[in-house]
Amino acid sequence: MKGSYAITVSNAKLRYDFTIRRNITIIKGNSATGKTTLVEMIREYYESGEDSGIHLKCEKSCRVLGGRDWKALLSLMDETIVFIDEENAFLPTKEFAEAVRGSDNYYVIVTREGLPNLPYSVEEIYGIRESGKYASLKQTYNELFHIYGKTDYTKPVKPEYVIVEDSNSGYEFFTGAVEKGRCKVVSAGGKSNLFVETIKSSADNMLIIADGAAFGSEMDRMMKQIQRKKGMVLYLPESFEWLILQSGIISDGMVNAVLEKPENFINSQEYFSWERFFTALLIQMTKDTYLKYSKKKLNEVYLQEEIASKIIQQMTGIEL
Repeated sequence: MKGSYAITVSNAKLRYDFTIRRNITIIKGNSATGKTTLVEMIREYYESGEDSGIHLKCEKSCRVLGGRDWKALLSLMDETIVFIDEENAFLPTKEFAEAVRGSDNYYVIVTREGLPNLPYSVEEIYGIRESGKYASLKQTYNELFHIYGKTDYTKPVKPEYVIVEDSNSGYEFFTGAVEKGRCKVVSAGGKSNLFVETIKSSADNMLIIADGAAFGSEMDRMMKQIQRKKGMVLYLPESFEWLILQSGIISDGMVNAVLEKPENFINSQEYFSWERFFTALLIQMTKDTYLKYSKKKLNEVYLQEEIASKIIQQMTGIEL
Protein backbone atom coordinates (compact mmCIF):
# COMPACT_ATOMS: atom_id res chain seq x y z
CA MET A 1 0.00 0.00 0.00
CA LYS A 2 1.29 3.45 -0.87
CA GLY A 3 -0.01 7.00 -1.28
CA SER A 4 -1.81 9.48 0.96
CA TYR A 5 -5.46 9.14 2.02
CA ALA A 6 -7.91 11.76 3.21
CA ILE A 7 -10.36 10.53 5.85
CA THR A 8 -13.56 12.23 6.97
CA VAL A 9 -15.60 10.74 9.82
CA SER A 10 -18.69 12.52 11.09
CA ASN A 11 -22.02 12.23 12.89
CA ALA A 12 -24.58 14.80 14.01
CA LYS A 13 -22.22 16.25 16.65
CA LEU A 14 -18.66 15.51 15.60
CA ARG A 15 -16.50 15.63 12.52
CA TYR A 16 -12.88 14.53 12.03
CA ASP A 17 -10.91 15.48 8.92
CA PHE A 18 -7.31 14.32 8.44
CA THR A 19 -4.90 12.83 5.91
CA ILE A 20 -2.43 10.00 6.48
CA ARG A 21 0.60 9.39 4.27
CA ARG A 22 2.71 6.70 5.93
CA ASN A 23 2.24 3.17 7.17
CA ILE A 24 2.19 4.28 10.83
CA THR A 25 0.39 7.33 12.22
CA ILE A 26 0.29 8.03 15.96
CA ILE A 27 -2.45 10.00 17.74
CA LYS A 28 -1.48 11.24 21.21
CA GLY A 29 -3.19 13.31 23.88
CA ASN A 30 -4.76 13.25 27.30
CA SER A 31 -8.16 11.80 28.19
CA ALA A 32 -11.29 13.47 26.80
CA THR A 33 -9.54 14.83 23.70
CA GLY A 34 -11.55 12.68 21.28
CA LYS A 35 -9.01 9.96 20.45
CA THR A 36 -11.11 6.99 21.56
CA THR A 37 -14.26 8.58 20.16
CA LEU A 38 -12.66 8.62 16.72
CA VAL A 39 -11.83 4.91 16.93
CA GLU A 40 -15.33 4.05 18.17
CA MET A 41 -16.94 5.97 15.30
CA ILE A 42 -14.82 3.97 12.82
CA ARG A 43 -15.91 0.75 14.55
CA GLU A 44 -19.60 1.66 14.55
CA TYR A 45 -19.54 2.64 10.89
CA TYR A 46 -17.91 -0.65 9.89
CA GLU A 47 -20.47 -2.67 11.85
CA SER A 48 -23.64 -0.77 10.93
CA GLY A 49 -22.81 1.45 7.97
CA GLU A 50 -25.00 4.52 7.42
CA ASP A 51 -27.56 3.09 9.89
CA SER A 52 -25.11 4.03 12.65
CA GLY A 53 -25.68 7.71 11.92
CA ILE A 54 -21.99 7.99 11.03
CA HIS A 55 -20.61 9.03 7.67
CA LEU A 56 -17.15 7.91 6.60
CA LYS A 57 -15.38 9.00 3.44
CA CYS A 58 -12.08 7.42 2.37
CA GLU A 59 -10.67 5.67 -0.71
CA LYS A 60 -9.61 2.70 1.42
CA SER A 61 -11.51 0.49 3.83
CA CYS A 62 -11.18 1.60 7.47
CA ARG A 63 -11.28 -1.02 10.24
CA VAL A 64 -10.66 -1.22 13.97
CA LEU A 65 -8.33 -3.89 15.34
CA GLY A 66 -8.42 -5.11 18.93
CA GLY A 67 -8.92 -7.97 21.37
CA ARG A 68 -7.27 -11.35 21.89
CA ASP A 69 -7.94 -12.46 18.31
CA TRP A 70 -6.11 -9.49 16.77
CA LYS A 71 -3.69 -11.68 14.79
CA ALA A 72 -6.46 -13.65 13.13
CA LEU A 73 -8.40 -10.47 12.36
CA LEU A 74 -5.33 -8.73 10.96
CA SER A 75 -4.59 -11.65 8.64
CA LEU A 76 -7.93 -10.93 6.91
CA MET A 77 -7.12 -7.25 6.28
CA ASP A 78 -5.43 -6.10 3.09
CA GLU A 79 -4.89 -2.53 1.84
CA THR A 80 -6.84 -1.35 4.85
CA ILE A 81 -6.42 1.62 7.17
CA VAL A 82 -6.34 -0.06 10.57
CA PHE A 83 -7.27 1.93 13.70
CA ILE A 84 -6.10 0.68 17.12
CA ASP A 85 -6.93 2.12 20.53
CA GLU A 86 -4.35 2.27 23.33
CA GLU A 87 -6.24 -0.17 25.59
CA ASN A 88 -4.88 -3.12 23.59
CA ALA A 89 -2.04 -4.92 25.40
CA PHE A 90 -0.48 -6.18 22.17
CA LEU A 91 0.50 -2.69 20.95
CA PRO A 92 4.01 -2.48 22.49
CA THR A 93 4.93 -6.12 21.73
CA LYS A 94 7.51 -7.35 19.25
CA GLU A 95 4.87 -9.76 17.94
CA PHE A 96 2.69 -6.85 16.84
CA ALA A 97 5.67 -5.03 15.31
CA GLU A 98 6.49 -8.11 13.25
CA ALA A 99 2.88 -8.29 12.08
CA VAL A 100 3.05 -4.68 10.93
CA ARG A 101 6.35 -5.33 9.13
CA GLY A 102 5.52 -6.67 5.70
CA SER A 103 1.84 -5.81 6.08
CA ASP A 104 0.01 -4.17 3.18
CA ASN A 105 -1.96 -1.89 5.51
CA TYR A 106 -1.66 1.56 7.06
CA TYR A 107 -2.03 1.87 10.84
CA VAL A 108 -3.48 4.71 12.92
CA ILE A 109 -2.58 4.06 16.54
CA VAL A 110 -3.93 5.88 19.59
CA THR A 111 -1.35 5.84 22.38
CA ARG A 112 0.07 8.09 25.07
CA GLU A 113 3.20 5.96 25.39
CA GLY A 114 6.10 5.56 22.98
CA LEU A 115 6.20 2.34 20.95
CA PRO A 116 9.94 1.59 20.51
CA ASN A 117 9.35 -1.54 18.43
CA LEU A 118 7.70 0.52 15.69
CA PRO A 119 9.75 2.88 13.45
CA TYR A 120 7.32 5.76 13.14
CA SER A 121 8.12 9.26 11.98
CA VAL A 122 8.27 12.36 14.13
CA GLU A 123 6.14 14.05 11.46
CA GLU A 124 3.33 11.52 11.87
CA ILE A 125 2.60 12.11 15.57
CA TYR A 126 -0.61 14.08 16.01
CA GLY A 127 -3.02 15.42 18.58
CA ILE A 128 -6.71 16.29 18.09
CA ARG A 129 -8.08 19.80 18.44
CA GLU A 130 -11.27 21.69 17.68
CA SER A 131 -10.53 24.06 14.84
CA GLY A 132 -13.52 26.32 15.28
CA LYS A 133 -14.20 26.26 11.56
CA TYR A 134 -17.79 25.19 12.16
CA ALA A 135 -18.43 27.23 15.29
CA SER A 136 -21.79 28.46 14.02
CA LEU A 137 -23.09 24.92 13.60
CA LYS A 138 -24.01 22.29 16.17
CA GLN A 139 -21.36 20.01 14.80
CA THR A 140 -17.92 20.17 16.43
CA TYR A 141 -15.16 20.06 13.85
CA ASN A 142 -12.01 18.17 14.76
CA GLU A 143 -8.70 17.99 12.95
CA LEU A 144 -5.33 16.45 13.69
CA PHE A 145 -2.34 18.69 14.34
CA HIS A 146 1.41 18.04 14.51
CA ILE A 147 2.65 17.80 18.07
CA TYR A 148 6.29 18.24 17.13
CA GLY A 149 6.67 21.04 14.59
CA LYS A 150 9.73 21.90 12.54
CA THR A 151 12.16 24.24 14.29
CA ASP A 152 12.73 27.65 12.76
CA TYR A 153 16.13 28.84 13.93
CA THR A 154 16.32 32.62 14.29
CA LYS A 155 20.11 32.49 14.40
CA PRO A 156 22.61 29.86 13.16
CA VAL A 157 23.28 26.88 15.42
CA LYS A 158 27.02 26.50 16.02
CA PRO A 159 27.44 23.34 18.11
CA GLU A 160 30.54 22.43 20.08
CA TYR A 161 29.38 18.83 20.50
CA VAL A 162 27.55 16.66 17.94
CA ILE A 163 25.88 13.33 18.72
CA VAL A 164 24.98 11.22 15.69
CA GLU A 165 22.54 8.31 15.85
CA ASP A 166 24.40 6.43 13.11
CA SER A 167 27.60 4.47 13.74
CA ASN A 168 28.40 3.81 10.09
CA SER A 169 28.35 6.05 7.00
CA GLY A 170 26.45 8.91 8.62
CA TYR A 171 28.88 9.08 11.53
CA GLU A 172 31.89 8.83 9.19
CA PHE A 173 30.53 11.69 7.10
CA PHE A 174 29.98 14.11 9.98
CA THR A 175 33.30 13.16 11.56
CA GLY A 176 35.13 13.91 8.32
CA ALA A 177 33.09 16.85 7.06
CA VAL A 178 32.86 18.97 10.21
CA GLU A 179 35.37 21.80 10.18
CA LYS A 180 38.43 20.72 12.16
CA GLY A 181 38.47 22.10 15.66
CA ARG A 182 34.87 23.34 15.39
CA CYS A 183 33.31 20.58 17.50
CA LYS A 184 33.54 16.99 18.67
CA VAL A 185 31.45 14.33 16.90
CA VAL A 186 30.41 11.11 18.66
CA SER A 187 28.20 8.18 17.70
CA ALA A 188 25.35 7.03 19.94
CA GLY A 189 25.20 3.67 18.17
CA GLY A 190 21.42 3.72 17.73
CA LYS A 191 18.40 5.92 18.44
CA SER A 192 17.68 4.41 21.86
CA ASN A 193 21.15 5.45 23.07
CA LEU A 194 20.88 9.10 22.11
CA PHE A 195 19.14 10.14 25.30
CA VAL A 196 21.89 8.60 27.47
CA GLU A 197 24.57 10.34 25.40
CA THR A 198 22.95 13.72 26.02
CA ILE A 199 23.11 13.08 29.77
CA LYS A 200 26.82 12.20 29.60
CA SER A 201 27.81 15.44 27.89
CA SER A 202 28.30 18.74 29.71
CA ALA A 203 28.60 20.74 26.47
CA ASP A 204 26.76 24.08 26.39
CA ASN A 205 25.90 23.86 22.68
CA MET A 206 24.92 20.35 21.61
CA LEU A 207 23.49 19.10 18.30
CA ILE A 208 21.75 15.73 18.05
CA ILE A 209 21.29 14.26 14.56
CA ALA A 210 18.91 11.33 14.09
CA ASP A 211 16.68 9.76 11.44
CA GLY A 212 13.35 11.54 11.81
CA ALA A 213 11.63 8.82 9.77
CA ALA A 214 11.93 6.36 12.67
CA PHE A 215 12.56 8.53 15.74
CA GLY A 216 8.97 9.02 16.89
CA SER A 217 9.10 6.76 19.96
CA GLU A 218 12.04 8.74 21.41
CA MET A 219 10.56 12.20 21.05
CA ASP A 220 8.83 12.62 24.39
CA ARG A 221 11.90 12.11 26.53
CA MET A 222 14.17 13.98 24.11
CA MET A 223 11.90 17.01 24.19
CA LYS A 224 11.93 16.95 28.00
CA GLN A 225 15.72 16.80 27.89
CA ILE A 226 15.84 19.78 25.52
CA GLN A 227 13.69 21.75 27.96
CA ARG A 228 16.10 20.89 30.77
CA LYS A 229 19.31 21.50 28.81
CA LYS A 230 19.60 24.90 27.22
CA GLY A 231 21.65 25.03 24.03
CA MET A 232 20.58 21.54 22.94
CA VAL A 233 19.24 21.27 19.39
CA LEU A 234 17.61 18.26 17.73
CA TYR A 235 18.01 17.93 13.94
CA LEU A 236 15.83 15.27 12.33
CA PRO A 237 16.10 14.79 8.57
CA GLU A 238 14.26 11.77 7.21
CA SER A 239 17.63 10.02 7.22
CA PHE A 240 21.27 10.64 6.25
CA GLU A 241 20.57 9.05 2.87
CA TRP A 242 17.62 11.43 2.35
CA LEU A 243 20.00 14.33 3.08
CA ILE A 244 22.33 13.14 0.31
CA LEU A 245 19.46 12.74 -2.16
CA GLN A 246 18.14 16.17 -1.21
CA SER A 247 21.53 17.80 -1.87
CA GLY A 248 21.20 17.56 -5.65
CA ILE A 249 24.53 15.81 -6.23
CA ILE A 250 22.52 13.10 -7.99
CA SER A 251 20.80 14.78 -10.91
CA ASP A 252 17.84 12.62 -11.84
CA GLY A 253 14.18 13.38 -12.54
CA MET A 254 12.99 10.31 -10.69
CA VAL A 255 14.83 11.32 -7.52
CA ASN A 256 13.22 14.76 -7.64
CA ALA A 257 9.77 13.22 -8.07
CA VAL A 258 10.31 10.87 -5.13
CA LEU A 259 11.52 13.66 -2.85
CA GLU A 260 8.49 15.77 -3.71
CA LYS A 261 5.91 13.06 -2.91
CA PRO A 262 7.63 10.08 -1.21
CA GLU A 263 4.32 8.54 -0.16
CA ASN A 264 3.48 7.84 -3.82
CA PHE A 265 6.58 5.64 -4.22
CA ILE A 266 7.09 3.90 -0.86
CA ASN A 267 5.27 0.59 -0.52
CA SER A 268 4.48 -0.16 3.13
CA GLN A 269 4.68 -3.90 2.50
CA GLU A 270 8.28 -3.60 1.30
CA TYR A 271 9.60 -0.87 3.58
CA PHE A 272 8.96 -0.81 7.33
CA SER A 273 10.06 2.83 7.45
CA TRP A 274 10.90 5.58 4.97
CA GLU A 275 14.51 5.56 6.14
CA ARG A 276 14.96 2.09 4.64
CA PHE A 277 13.44 3.21 1.35
CA PHE A 278 15.78 6.20 1.01
CA THR A 279 18.77 3.96 1.73
CA ALA A 280 17.68 1.50 -0.97
CA LEU A 281 17.02 4.34 -3.43
CA LEU A 282 20.43 5.94 -2.87
CA ILE A 283 22.20 2.59 -3.30
CA GLN A 284 20.26 1.95 -6.50
CA MET A 285 20.86 5.41 -7.99
CA THR A 286 24.62 5.38 -7.31
CA LYS A 287 25.32 1.79 -8.32
CA ASP A 288 28.27 1.52 -10.75
CA THR A 289 29.06 5.24 -10.37
CA TYR A 290 31.80 7.15 -8.56
CA LEU A 291 29.16 8.02 -5.92
CA LYS A 292 28.50 4.36 -5.08
CA TYR A 293 26.94 4.33 -1.63
CA SER A 294 27.24 1.79 1.17
CA LYS A 295 25.44 1.98 4.50
CA LYS A 296 28.27 0.27 6.37
CA LYS A 297 31.30 2.10 4.97
CA LEU A 298 31.30 5.65 3.59
CA ASN A 299 32.63 6.18 0.10
CA GLU A 300 35.34 8.83 0.61
CA VAL A 301 34.09 10.79 -2.39
CA TYR A 302 31.31 12.11 -0.13
CA LEU A 303 33.98 13.90 1.92
CA GLN A 304 35.29 15.89 -1.04
CA GLU A 305 34.75 19.55 -0.23
CA GLU A 306 32.32 20.34 -3.06
CA ILE A 307 30.10 17.31 -2.37
CA ALA A 308 30.24 17.53 1.44
CA SER A 309 29.33 21.22 1.40
CA LYS A 310 26.24 20.55 -0.75
CA ILE A 311 25.06 17.94 1.74
CA ILE A 312 25.66 20.16 4.77
CA GLN A 313 23.92 23.09 3.05
CA GLN A 314 20.67 21.12 3.35
CA MET A 315 20.91 21.49 7.13
CA THR A 316 19.31 24.92 7.18
CA GLY A 317 20.27 27.03 10.17
CA ILE A 318 23.14 24.80 11.28
CA GLU A 319 26.84 25.63 10.86
CA LEU A 320 29.27 22.74 11.09
